[in-house]
Amino acid sequence: MPVVALIIIGAAAGFLATRLMRIEADIPTTMLIGVIGALIGGFVLRFLITVMGWMSGFVGAVLGALLVIWIWQTYLRR
Repeated sequence: MPVVALIIIGAAAGFLATRLMRIEADIPTTMLIGVIGALIGGFVLRFLITVMGWMSGFVGAVLGALLVIWIWQTYLRR
């Protein structure tokens, strides 16, 4: 993904992330958090796909399964 796209997506992601984590931050800080997160995440995922190939799909599957377990334990388990 081009760097410009990561920056645009990062600004939106920073807004969403600060709201989800309940962090009070001004607009430039929120955008900076998202842009840095998007750049790091984008480069790490690109690296994983390049170096590990199908193994990155496995890592993604494990992370997805961990997310489902967390949601199940947090919201659905009584």
